[in-house]
Amino acid sequence: MLPTRRDLHFRLDPNLICTWRNADRKTTHFYNALSIFFPEGERFFIHSVRHYRDRISDPELQQAVTAFIGQEAMHGREHTEYNEAMQAAGLPVHALESIVTALLERLKRKLPAQMQLSTTIALEHLTAIIADALLNHPQWIDDADPNYRALWRWHALEETEHKAVAFDVYDRVFGRGTAAYLQRCTGLIGATALFWPLVLAFHLSLIRADRKAPRIRGWGDVVSMLWHPREGLFPNIARPWLDYFRRDFHPWDHDNRAQLERMAEWVAPIKISEPALVA
Repeated sequence: MLPTRRDLHFRLDPNLICTWRNADRKTTHFYNALSIFFPEGERFFIHSVRHYRDRISDPELQQAVTAFIGQEAMHGREHTEYNEAMQAAGLPVHALESIVTALLERLKRKLPAQMQLSTTIALEHLTAIIADALLNHPQWIDDADPNYRALWRWHALEETEHKAVAFDVYDRVFGRGTAAYLQRCTGLIGATALFWPLVLAFHLSLIRADRKAPRIRGWGDVVSMLWHPREGLFPNIARPWLDYFRRDFHPWDHDNRAQLERMAEWVAPIKISEPALVA
């Protein structure tokens, strides 16, 4: 499946940055915390995949890499604007982004290129299973502001569309031997151990900084959003997270291509233009 670079502008209302999800500040800030990671995270993904681009001989995978880079660049741009709206609202986004930047720069300096790519495919797996959970539970943001809702669904759909690209690059370059498999598994364990504690810490930082967020009321909604046995995020991503450790795993083993049929429906309010793919 060849991803498509879509040049979308979501025209987010900055006045709703703390309340866009059902006027609930605490759960809105969970999504806001995720957004903080995307601009620098997408640049790291592009960097690690581009490093191995010249070692790919398959023309179709080469095209997929080009489209992957284009999609990630668009995600980074839209989430940069999103994050600037949070900063303008008095939230400490620049300080939190600097933590992400410092961490990823350290990984670039300290990790070999193969481990950087392993980290990328692990984080792509995390974003893909989060995206799939969101797409399978549209009620999570059905009542949200339409443009914020469209941005998150667009991002989830495109994460689905390109979820195997970095993995396929890793697979073609390093193969399926024991060393490559162990490196892949190590990448997911490390990425998970870094990502989720930071997300939860950033979530708490945003809530503390939001002077209008109630100090007591609303925590039950947060716990339900994350841990409800049927509707919670973590129960819904637990099994697909574990599937990654299968020796023969591939991202499209979770075949949710049918979700991509929702692209036109769910981003219909947003004007789409199709510029040339970026290299």
